[in-house]
Amino acid sequence: MCTVCGCNETQEQSHSHDHAHNNEHHHYGKGEAGLHIAGMDQKNIVQVEMDILSKNNSYASKNRDFLLKKGILALNLVSSPGSGKTSILETSLTALKDEVSLKVIEGDQQTTQDADRINKTGVQALQVNTGKGCHLDAHMVGHTFDSLNIEEDSLLFIENVGNLVCPAVFDLGEYCKVVILSVTEGEDKPLKYPDMFAASDLMLLNKIDLLPHLNFDVQKCIDYARQVNPKIQILKISATSGEGMDKWYNWLRAQMSSIIALKGS
Repeated sequence: MCTVCGCNETQEQSHSHDHAHNNEHHHYGKGEAGLHIAGMDQKNIVQVEMDILSKNNSYASKNRDFLLKKGILALNLVSSPGSGKTSILETSLTALKDEVSLKVIEGDQQTTQDADRINKTGVQALQVNTGKGCHLDAHMVGHTFDSLNIEEDSLLFIENVGNLVCPAVFDLGEYCKVVILSVTEGEDKPLKYPDMFAASDLMLLNKIDLLPHLNFDVQKCIDYARQVNPKIQILKISATSGEGMDKWYNWLRAQMSSIIALKGS
């Protein structure tokens, strides 16, 4: 698990979040992970895990306080690479940008390709490159807030690095996690990566327009997801055809209402 690989301790080599708070993308280097555990016994490994997560949780708490006070709905979008997260975002932003103020944090190990795609929709996106890191952490996310200049009563999408393991345990200060699973991945993903599905409030089953061409058991996938998380909500969508997207938008509107009601609490 990534709490002992040290990827979240990678030093930022070109950190744009100086006191001037410019709008450049954030890059956390291409160097090797900073923590090595050769010869470390299990007790020390557990202590390292606890220290890393405790530090992250402290930053996450500060992020959450900031977001709640301003009535900002922050959603942590998590999935395997290639599930369609960015395509879902592109379609959603185009549909909602005249209705609510929107911002996006894009997490990838390298390149600004996803942020470039999002910016073409007219919605501001900030790229955070994690380098060797396999997930965003709360400190990285908090550093984007001033650069993005997020408005009150708005919606912030955080597209995490494509990874169904490490992002499950790293709280970013979000309101909730939304896990995206595409029908091209196999219906057993919730059983193979239970922590992620257990940590998520909503599962978007994406690319359902491809179902006629695949051997994918939708009901079995839903059953598996609810086996690891009985409370998880599930929406079947296609960012390509638009099927089910209205239900997704209505879910977002409901969460916005909830977060605004909690504003300042």
